[in-house]
Parts: sequence; C-alpha cells; structure tokens
Amino acid sequence: MAFTLASVFSDHMVLQRGIRIPVWGSAEPGDKVTVQFAGQTKSAKAGPDGGWRVTLASLPASHEARDLTVRSTLAPQPVTLTDVLVGDVWVCSGQSNMQWPVGSSNNAPAEIASADYPNVRFFTVPCKAELRPGVAIEGAWSRCTPTSVAGFSAVGYFFGRELHRKTGVPIGLINSSWGGTIAEAWTSRAALTANPFFRRVVKDYENELITPTETRKAILAKQEEWRLQNERKDTHNAGEAQRWHQPDGPVADWREMDLPRAWQAAGHQHSGIFWFRREVEVPAEWAGRDLTLSLGPTDKSDVTYFNGACVGSITMEQRPDAWCTPRIYTVPGALVKAGRNVIAVRVYSNIFAGGFIGVPSQMRLLPADAEDAAPIPLAGAWRYAIEENFGMVTSPPPPPRGEGNANTPYILFDNMIRPLLPFAIRGAIWYQGESNAGQARQYRTLFPLMIRSWRDAWKQGDFPFLFVQLANYTPAKDEPADSAWAELREAQTLTLASPNTGMAVITDIGDAGDIHPRNKQDVGLRLALPALATVHGFKGLVYSGPIYKAMRKEKGRIRLEFDHVGGGLVARGGALKGFAIAGADKRFVWAEAAIDGDTVIVSSPHVPKPVAVRYGWAENPPCTLYNAAELPASPFRTDTWPGITE
Repeated sequence: MAFTLASVFSDHMVLQRGIRIPVWGSAEPGDKVTVQFAGQTKSAKAGPDGGWRVTLASLPASHEARDLTVRSTLAPQPVTLTDVLVGDVWVCSGQSNMQWPVGSSNNAPAEIASADYPNVRFFTVPCKAELRPGVAIEGAWSRCTPTSVAGFSAVGYFFGRELHRKTGVPIGLINSSWGGTIAEAWTSRAALTANPFFRRVVKDYENELITPTETRKAILAKQEEWRLQNERKDTHNAGEAQRWHQPDGPVADWREMDLPRAWQAAGHQHSGIFWFRREVEVPAEWAGRDLTLSLGPTDKSDVTYFNGACVGSITMEQRPDAWCTPRIYTVPGALVKAGRNVIAVRVYSNIFAGGFIGVPSQMRLLPADAEDAAPIPLAGAWRYAIEENFGMVTSPPPPPRGEGNANTPYILFDNMIRPLLPFAIRGAIWYQGESNAGQARQYRTLFPLMIRSWRDAWKQGDFPFLFVQLANYTPAKDEPADSAWAELREAQTLTLASPNTGMAVITDIGDAGDIHPRNKQDVGLRLALPALATVHGFKGLVYSGPIYKAMRKEKGRIRLEFDHVGGGLVARGGALKGFAIAGADKRFVWAEAAIDGDTVIVSSPHVPKPVAVRYGWAENPPCTLYNAAELPASPFRTDTWPGITE
C-alpha cells in the first residue's frame, strides 16, 4: 500500500487553531509515520488496514506560511505540504444556494477583482453519490484570488471574508454542497436508523436495493425510454466545421439577440445548440497582451473562441454545476490585435433552459494584467445561429434511489462528509431546505437529527452550526394562506433549540422570480453575525432579528413579545405589514399592527375575538418588522394548528 496523506490535506491548507489537530492517511501495515509541524513531531504506526493517524497539539492562529512534513520508514521521500496556515476552518454545505458561485452573484466583476485575501483558503468537495464510496476525495486547497474565487461558494466566501476582516485570523472554507438535494442524503445512516420514522425510510430503500420492487423496475424502464427518445450526445461540432468560429466565417444571415438571457426568453422554446458572435474593437495599447474574457455563466456547456482559436470550455461532463459556472477565460496575447476582433461562443443545452444566464456586468473584456482598466462591455446585441434544435425536451424521470441519485438516504454523508472526518474544524454553515419544503413537518425532526449526526461523527462536541432560513420566493399572494415554505421556515426556527446554533433570516432579500437570489453578500454577512457574537466573543453585537417569544390576549387584540429586539423594534417602510389574525374559526385575515415598546399589538375589526397571529406566513411575505440593528424578524405563527405538510 502506497504511503499517502488523506486527500483533504494539501498545500495552502488551513489547520484549525485552538484544538487538537488530527493528521491521517494510509501506509503499509506496521509502517511508522512521523508528522512534523510548527515545532511538533508526532509518530504513529499504520494498523492492519494500513490506516495511520497522529494528533498534533493545539496551536494558536498564525499567518506564518509553514511546511507540514510527513515521513514514512518505508518510503524513500517525505511528503511536504507548503504554505500551511493555522486559523479557523468552516464547512459550507447544503444545496444549490450554498453551491452558487461568486461569479454568478451580485456585483460579480467587482467582487472577483477585489478578492485578494491570501490568508483565506478554499477547498471544494466534488459531487459524488456512490453506493460504495472511497475515503479519498479529489481536490486541493487554494488561496483566495480573483482566479479562484469566481467558482467558489458565494455564501461561503462572503461569510469567510467577513470573519477574516473582523478577526484577522486565517480562514479555511470547505465547500461540500450539491444543488437540489434533501437533508436525508446529508444525514448519517446511524442517525436516520435511530429515529422510528426515518428507520422505515432507510429500511424501505435498502430493501429496494436487495430485491428491486416493481416500482423500481418501472422507474428504470421509464428512464431508459426517456434516454432513447431524448439523449443527445454532443459528438460533432457542426458549426466549427462550417467555420462559424472564424473571424471571416459565413454569418451574413445571422440574427441578433440581446445578451445575457436564456434563448427561451428570446422566443426559442426548445433545447439545442446555439452559436453567438460578437465583434469588438480592441484599442491599440491592448494588442499583443493577454486579456480576460468574462461571459458570466452559460447554461449548460460552452466552447469559446477568440479570433478563431478556442480559449476555453466547460462542460456538464466536467462538472455538474457547469450550468451556473461563470466563464472567465484568458485570451493569449498572440491572438489579440488592434481593431476588429471576434468572439464566438457555442452553447449546448440538452434540457431545460439554455444560453447566457448571468448579469450584464459579468460580460466584459479587459487586460489580464490591468484589472482596474476600463473594460469593453460585452452585454447587448450578439449575432446568433442555431446549429441544432432538439425540440422541447422534458425532464427525465428521477432515477431510483441508489447509485448516482443524490437524493438517496445518507449517500451524501458517506460521499461528501465522511471523507472529511476527522479534519479539525471550527464549525459549519448550511443553506438548504427548498428540497424538503413539502415535508416541513418531518424537517422539524430531520434537521436537528442531521446536525447531531455531524457532531457525533466529528467528535468535536457541539461545534457551531449556523444556517440560512429560506428566502422569499414566488409571486406574493393577495390574501393570507397556508404555505409549505412558511412551515419549513418554522422548522428551521425551531432548530434554534439545538445547542450552539444560529440562523440568518433572509425573507427580505430573495427574488420572487428566481429560487437562486443573487444577493449572496448579505446572506454571508448575516451568517457571520452569530459567529462573531457567539464564537468569537464580540460583545454587544446584535446577531439576530426579532424572534417571536410569547403572546397575550387583550380585549379585541393580541400583544406579541420578542427576543432579540436589538435596541428596539422598527417598522421598515412605515406601517407594519405581513401580520394576519384569526379567531377560533381559524380563518386568517390581514391585520393592523403597531409597535408598542418592545412588543407588537395586532388586531382587526373583522376578528373581534382573536386567538392567533401569523407574520410573514407565505412563500414571499411582506417583511416590515426589524430591530434597530436592521435585521428582519423571522416569520412565525402563534397557533399550532395542523399545517399542509403534516
């Protein structure tokens, strides 16, 4: 067995300060392995399975770039990791809103250009859903630079950047997230089977693997049928064969489309392969210099050309998040000439939307060695042609639970969390819940169960676990109504009863038309507040908006009390909105609400004998109640009546 370090160890890493630091790997059974770092020398023998582990003593934070050296008595050469710092390490996990990259967030060009934080480091865990995962994960640590930050988790980066700015210590961020995934997949098997309800879920799933049910067979048959009807393999670049990528290519009959936008928004209601071209006038002083070509994300795969030469490509085969990954390519100076230059982009999308899905500010061209130079904007009119029309491709049937299905019980815990163990960490941040909204009542149990499963596995006690409450989404409703998303937010709020947890409320910064709101800066900042206040001891820092505490019935009205009033309650925008009230008939109507000291009084002339109040109880509620620290109140209800996800 070859002598190795666990794959989460690499150059540029951050080790956790203030606690013992496990270092582990594999070697020949019986081999003696010695680890040296920061004046410490620790040794261990590899066990019968080849596994070895040493534990370094606690170290203070340090910006000093040091080497970590590992020697084996049977290996001729040591393994030396360079540029190792000591600071705070956070795991960033969840579904697509945690996975969402900096390069597709608000103000992306400026954020990327200013991302020069050499003591903030990134590690991304690849998305895998294998039934028999190995212990190794592909990946390596990198310094935070304009190059590395664009594709990294935006919430993770903005959270870590704020901690680094406020504490000054090195920050390590491990992004282990996957879009569209349920919390059951991120929970350990041991934890799931310890709960009666989820034990049945696991048992049913595992029985399916042993003896495929007729339902499972039917799903597999439908998948194969869909594949035969809709599978499109991108094996031939017909546009390139027609010289569409060349500056003098035959494009006289091409039409125009304003970018960025998905081509469906321009009237092409189908999947397929589109070509886009744009001529740019390059100033003479840029000729012969490397340029940075930024296009934002293209959904899904792209091949990008500059003056006929390919300068970059990202495909879905290379990375599952290619559909939302910003394209930032270097154009070699040898291709750059003064005057007319031609950019051509081939975009392949075999299902759902296709095209450019970023924001105009992401589309630009500028010298690679002068990022403060005025860029050439690329948003606006592009010429386009269609290489192939696939027709309206419908969604494939979801695969049966098991190999390759990320929404399988405990599969992501095994593939994307367990390989990190027992890497020393400060804590975890989490942004997920959209995929569990239909089971919000179960989430009350599941989410604390998942948190406990992580803490049990890491064996670091009740480390901080901070999470994001669901954002506002979908069009606002005219009348009060039941809401699965509101019930999921309630389950998240109830999870604050778990020790050492914190929550960022973001029902005021979402997007009614996009489940992926682009304002990830405020999400990261609000997540950082409880970390600064409760983990780092920043005294007097208000880290939460108002949280409902209690109610009192008064004559014809209800008085609400709150925790975290943060210097006083505030009605943003004037009068309070978003409050509904009901009597014993359980029929909610919009209510009048007013701040009275640190309480809110709610009433309605249509409900003379009120018994319950709800606030922000909708997918996209009006949010007007804040505290003086400008943090929004969490949506809540005073009743315990059965919801729609019971």
